[in-house]
Amino acid sequence: MPEAFDPGTLAQSWPLPASPRPIVTFGAGSIVGDAHYPAYRKGGFPIAGLYDPDQEKARALAEKWGVTAYATIEEAASVKDAIFDLATPPVAHARVLAALPDGAAVLIQKPMGSDLAAATEILELCRKKKLKAAVNFQLRFAPMMLALKDAIARGMLGEVVDFEVHLALDTPWQLWSFLEGLPRIEITMHSIHYLDLIRQVLGDPKGVHARSIGHPNHKMAQTRTTAILDYGDRVRCAISINHDHKFSRRHQACEFRVSGTEGAAYVQLGVNLDYPHGEPDILEIYPKGGSDWVSVPLEGTWFPDAFVGRMANLQRYVAGEDSELVSSVEDAWMTMALVEALYQSSAAPATPLAKMP
Repeated sequence: MPEAFDPGTLAQSWPLPASPRPIVTFGAGSIVGDAHYPAYRKGGFPIAGLYDPDQEKARALAEKWGVTAYATIEEAASVKDAIFDLATPPVAHARVLAALPDGAAVLIQKPMGSDLAAATEILELCRKKKLKAAVNFQLRFAPMMLALKDAIARGMLGEVVDFEVHLALDTPWQLWSFLEGLPRIEITMHSIHYLDLIRQVLGDPKGVHARSIGHPNHKMAQTRTTAILDYGDRVRCAISINHDHKFSRRHQACEFRVSGTEGAAYVQLGVNLDYPHGEPDILEIYPKGGSDWVSVPLEGTWFPDAFVGRMANLQRYVAGEDSELVSSVEDAWMTMALVEALYQSSAAPATPLAKMP
């Protein structure tokens, strides 16, 4: 008789560093005040200060959090033994990285550049400067996802053979004004999180099929994506994303369905529902040998707890407490390669229907 599934035994957090280093942030956008700094305070990480070219915005955020607002990139980069936290748009990453001291530890906001060419430039720059660099794919560290991956690792689902991502919601794109006019938005700025997590669970696909489009009610380049990731004949992986489902909460969704040969999991990513206020995250598992769904009591949420784990891993790696730097620039480059393949597929013509004889 199979052992009863105890959801309380699943890992949901990353261990904290013994002696955390001070954090210097580049950027003073909403993500810093909404997620980075609440997470760092919760994790006990000291925040030294921040730099943003908009000095007024930088001073306001620094005053709110009781940290220093640096006048220049160079001043911020001169803080000794710091972890440098890039909360910057992709076009600004390379300039900030170039100003950092060789061998520095740095967390780079996703995406790793605007496209694969920019990601390659960043990868080569990090290699040249010997930076201990990771990309902020923090969904890997969300409590629900750590628990899901622990369940998979323990064989509770059997062999994973189906991974489906489904979003139908109303995303407030106006919060990120810098996105207007960019040629690549939905996959690069949003679905990249899901693609990165899928890579961690399933590995790299053999190829992709995709279509990413905008919506006639606004000017954002893309806000709706359909994609299939090809993992051969045993695994189905599908993504359906609609950020323009503005017809009340009733039929909106933001969920993963992961099925194995002997069990399954359901995940709700609550933060995207009524962002940034959000709803609760949900993880339910139908375990191997079970007879019903079991709710996993979650000990945190994607925002801000995943940011705690993401920073904890980098801090511990620098201190020698972790042997692996999760989402290193080397690994993150492969997520960017997947993004590039999806855009190439989206731009390619579809298979035409046959003509009626």
